[in-house]
Amino acid sequence: MAEDNIPNISEMSFEQALKALQQVVRQLEDGEVPLDQSITLYERGEKLRAHCQARLDAAQARIEAIVLDAGGKPAGTKSFDGAD
Repeated sequence: MAEDNIPNISEMSFEQALKALQQVVRQLEDGEVPLDQSITLYERGEKLRAHCQARLDAAQARIEAIVLDAGGKPAGTKSFDGAD
């Protein structure tokens, strides 16, 4: 596995990282990879998983939450982080 053609995870979009993670999982599930390379793939997979999770967490922080009035009815929205 040549390091030169492997994109930097921190520069990947969520979609790119997810696709790369799926490729890693397929390779590991196939069982055709030598042990040392499997360990390297697993470590990369974990970094990709963490990157995807961080991107999801950031997206969730931008989701708007519904604000309910005293009667429990929707009264508007506010940003998930509490800023109006």
